[in-house]
Amino acid sequence: MFNIKATIAATAFAVFGTAATANNIVEIAAGDDRFSTLVAAVTAAGLAETLSGLGPFTVYAPVNDAFAALPAGTVETLLKPENKGQLTNVLLYHVDDRKLTAAGIPAGSNYFKPVLASERLCITKSANGVMIADGTGEMANVIIADIQADNGVIHVIDKVLLPGTRPDCH
Repeated sequence: MFNIKATIAATAFAVFGTAATANNIVEIAAGDDRFSTLVAAVTAAGLAETLSGLGPFTVYAPVNDAFAALPAGTVETLLKPENKGQLTNVLLYHVDDRKLTAAGIPAGSNYFKPVLASERLCITKSANGVMIADGTGEMANVIIADIQADNGVIHVIDKVLLPGTRPDCH
């Protein structure tokens, strides 16, 4: 199994920043302790430079607790050099190559294509908020939306998204 915590940390690394300064996604995530696992994963996968680039990117950034909820040893396994490809795939499943704010997500359930182009996410927007179904059929909740970066936007989520079977989006 791949390292979800590293994926979340990397995503978070790319997401958090302050509005007063123009920070990219990675700088924002690196500046927020809630994304230390994600930042470690992004670094281990060699994606920090990419996610610091021009973008635009939308990053669904899992918090440390989301990585901690993965089965024991998952994060450590994903962070091993021999699992870099698997880690990279998990992280790219958390990135869209557009700037997609919460207002830009259509109501209802719709498929979205992450940078990991072989996979799909089902994003559902309702009066209750925004939820994302991944390849396991599990749902992540957007707990903080629209953290603006100079190269995109970050949405903080409470679960690590894992590729797999195309989620049901009806």
